[in-house]
Amino acid sequence: MKRADDFQVRRAHLADLTDEQLEQKFWQLAEQIVDPLIDLARKNTTPSIERAVLLRMGFSSIEAKAIVEGVIDRGLMSKGAGHVVYKVATDKNIDIREAGLALIDGKYWDDAVSLFKGGIK
Repeated sequence: MKRADDFQVRRAHLADLTDEQLEQKFWQLAEQIVDPLIDLARKNTTPSIERAVLLRMGFSSIEAKAIVEGVIDRGLMSKGAGHVVYKVATDKNIDIREAGLALIDGKYWDDAVSLFKGGIK
């Protein structure tokens, strides 16, 4: 079975465009494809993604698991576990590791919740 060559028909709407217009059209279409993916990434996360972020922040896998569980228990998952640790560290003027370990020990969770639920982002 031979495919019918309909290239000229399919490209008719592009035939009169300059190279600059074609490039602009390309990037416009590329944005239409990528925008929903970016939106999904901004609005959704998973425990494994959040643990991976915390691992890159210097926490062990056991520490990361405990922090992520605390974040989930308090409804802060949409904020990101690393972001929660960072905001607590900034608010308490302590280093990130110290903030994470304090959260694991049960400290500062009320502060973390108020930092995000109180309108500070």
